[in-house]
Amino acid sequence: MAAPGARGRSLAGLLPAQTSLEYALLDAVTQEEKDSLVYQYLQKVDSWEQDLSVPEFPGGLEWLNTEGPLSVYKDLGGKVVILDFFTYCCINCIHLLPDLHALEHTYSDRDGLLIVGVHSAKFPNEKVLDNIKSAVLRYDITHPVVNDADASLWQELEVSCWPTVVILGPRGNMLFSLIGEGHREKLFLYTSIALKYYKDRGQIRANKIGIKLYKDSLPPSPLLFPGKVTVDHLSKRLVIADTGHHRILVVWKNGQIQYSIGGPNPGRKDGIFSESTFNSPQGVAIMNNIIYVADTENHLIRKIDLEAEMVSTVAGIGIQGTDKEGGANGEQQPISSPWDVILGSSGSEVQRDDILWIAMAGTHQIWALLLDCGRLPKKNDLKKGTCLRFAGSGNEENRNNAYPHKAGFAQPSGLSLASEDPWSCLFVADSESSTVRTVSLKDGAVKHLVGGERDPMNLFAFGDVDGVGISAKLQHPLGVTWDKKRNLLYVADSYNHKIKVVDPKTKQCTTLAGTGDASNVSSSFTESTFNEPGGLCIGENGQLLYVADTNNHQIKVMDLETKTISVLPIFSSGNAMVDGPFLVEKAEKQTVPKLPKSAPAVQLSTVAASPGQTLQFQLRLDLPSGTKLTEGAPSCWFLTAEGNEWLLQGQVPSGEIESIADQPTISLQVPGDCSSPEAVVSVSVFLYYCSADSSACMMKGVLFSQPLQITDAQQGCTAPVELKYAF
Repeated sequence: MAAPGARGRSLAGLLPAQTSLEYALLDAVTQEEKDSLVYQYLQKVDSWEQDLSVPEFPGGLEWLNTEGPLSVYKDLGGKVVILDFFTYCCINCIHLLPDLHALEHTYSDRDGLLIVGVHSAKFPNEKVLDNIKSAVLRYDITHPVVNDADASLWQELEVSCWPTVVILGPRGNMLFSLIGEGHREKLFLYTSIALKYYKDRGQIRANKIGIKLYKDSLPPSPLLFPGKVTVDHLSKRLVIADTGHHRILVVWKNGQIQYSIGGPNPGRKDGIFSESTFNSPQGVAIMNNIIYVADTENHLIRKIDLEAEMVSTVAGIGIQGTDKEGGANGEQQPISSPWDVILGSSGSEVQRDDILWIAMAGTHQIWALLLDCGRLPKKNDLKKGTCLRFAGSGNEENRNNAYPHKAGFAQPSGLSLASEDPWSCLFVADSESSTVRTVSLKDGAVKHLVGGERDPMNLFAFGDVDGVGISAKLQHPLGVTWDKKRNLLYVADSYNHKIKVVDPKTKQCTTLAGTGDASNVSSSFTESTFNEPGGLCIGENGQLLYVADTNNHQIKVMDLETKTISVLPIFSSGNAMVDGPFLVEKAEKQTVPKLPKSAPAVQLSTVAASPGQTLQFQLRLDLPSGTKLTEGAPSCWFLTAEGNEWLLQGQVPSGEIESIADQPTISLQVPGDCSSPEAVVSVSVFLYYCSADSSACMMKGVLFSQPLQITDAQQGCTAPVELKYAF
C-alpha cells in the first residue's frame, strides 16, 4: 500500500501517519494497547511502496567516538538507528542526554540499536571539532558523533528545532521523529517496538559497530571542565566546581586542596563528605563555612557544611521539574538545571545574606531560595525555605520588561550581585541570547545591558564586537562578576574565548584579555588565550580575577594591576598536581606530568659521552624578583628520553626542588651497552612560586633538551652542564 502524498526526504513525510498514531496513543490505556498501536503503525509505514529514506552522511565529515566515518547504508544497515540532532550549548539538548544514556544501557548494538549524535551548530564556535570534543567529554557522550558543521543533513531533512530525534529502520528508512525534550516514554516505546518489529522479520543484524571512545585517549587531569569558581572573602580559600569530576574542591589560594567533596563519578547522595556525590555541579557560593551548590544535572541545590563535613539538599527533588512558578518548600519544589547561585539579601536594610539567587537555566528564569524568613520585591513575607520564581516568564526570549514575570531569558547561566546604590541589581549572563541583563533588586525590572538586539525573539544576534550597549556583541557568555572597587562588571564571553569588561554606567563593553583563539597561553592580557571560560570571580580586594578556563581544565589568575595571567596549580599535600593532564600510571612506570603549552624549550649544544660515563646537569633557575617557592607544592624535575628509553634504565628519573638557593644536580650514567650512537635526553622542570605575600601563585615550566653523541672514546671528567633559565 502506497502512503498518501509525495515521498520526499524531509521529516514532513512522516507527519500525517505519526500524528494519527499519537492521537490514538492518547486514548490507549494499557501498555499492550500502546505496543499494538505502534506495531500496527510500523506495519503501515513498512508497507509503503517507497521508503522515506534518510540521506547518506556527506563525505568528509569529522567523526568522534568511532574508528572511522560511518555510512547509513553500509555500516548502519540492519540496525534501528537514532539520529540526535543537537548543539552542545542547548539546555534542551542537554536534558535529552540522560534519556539517550538510559536507552543505550537498555539496548546495545548487539541488540540492534545505535545512537548517532548529529552535531548541527548554532554558534560559529560550536562548529570547531576541538570544542565538540570537549562537549563530548563534558557530557559523557559515548555514542558516535558526527560534526555536520554546515548543517547539510539538518537542511535536507528540514529539521527546525534543537533537539530533534529521528528514528530509522534497518534500511535507513525514517520511522519516527520527536521534537524537543521530554519525550522519554515515546522514545522508549517507539524504539523497543521498532526493534521487535524488525527482529520478527529477520532484518536486525547483531554485528558490533567500531566504537573508539575519545575519552579513552586522554589522560586524567587535576581539574576536568571546571565550570565555576568563587572566593571565600573571610579566608584565603577558593571554591571550585570541578564539573567534569563531579566534585567540589575547596583550595587554599596557593592551590593546595583542603577539601575534595564528591566525585569522580556522578551520583546523588547526601551525607558525610566521603559518601556524598554530585552530578556535573556548576555554580557555587560560600558564606560562613557553608557552600551552596547548583548541582545542575541532579536538578538540585545542595548545601555543604564545612564544619560538620556534611552535604544536604535544600531545593529540588532530584528529577527535572517543569514548574515555572514555584512557591513550595525547597525540598519539595521541583527545579530544572540550576546553573549558577549567588547570595543576597531580602528587603531589609541590613546585609543578611538570607536569599540564594538561582540562575535556572532549564526554565529560562531567575529563582530565589529563602534561607531565612524575608520578602522579595513586590512580594509578601515568605517563609524560610520557600523556593520560587523571581523573574522570567519561562519562555526562551530576550525580552526586557518592567514587570519581572513578563520578561524573558534564554538559558541564564551566570549571576553576580551589586547590592549597593545606584546599581542595586543582579547581573545575568544570558547565554542563549548572548546578552548581559540586569534585574532590579528594588522592583524586579529586567533591563538590557550589552549584547543581543532589540527583537526579543532573535536569539542569533551574537558576535565578537567591542562597543556600547546593543552595538556590542557577545557569543554565549556563561559568567559575570562585579568589581565593587572599580564599579565594573567582568564577563566570561565563553564562545569568543575572552574576558570582557563592562562599565554599567556607560554600557561600554571592551575586551580585557584573550586573543579570541581557543588555546592555552598564559602571558600578558593581550597575548593570553582561553578556551570557553565558564565562570569567574573577583578576589584580593579587586587585585585578582580568578577564571574557570573550562576547556583548558584550569583556574587562571588574572592580575588586574600588572595585566598578567598565570595558572593556579591544583595539588594535594604531598602529591603535586600540575598544569595539564597526567599520564595514566602503570605498574613500575614513572608518571611524567605534561608541561604547559606556554613553557619555553631550551635547546642545548651537543655533548659527547662514552658508555659508562656519568653526566651531571646543574639546575640554575631564577625566580622573578619578590617571589618565593610555594610552600607545600613540591617543585620538581623529570628526566625523559623519548624513543631512547634505554638511557634511563637504572637512573633516578625525578626529584624535588626544595630551595632556589640550593638547587639539585641531576646525574645520568650512560649505560655500558648503548642502543644508538645518538640520543636526546630531556629535563622537564616544574616550579611553583608565589608573590612574597602569597596573594598570587603561579606554576611555570621549562624544557631542556640535551643531544648526546655517544662514542667509544673515553671523555674523562667533564664539567656539569648548566641548565639556566630566568622566569
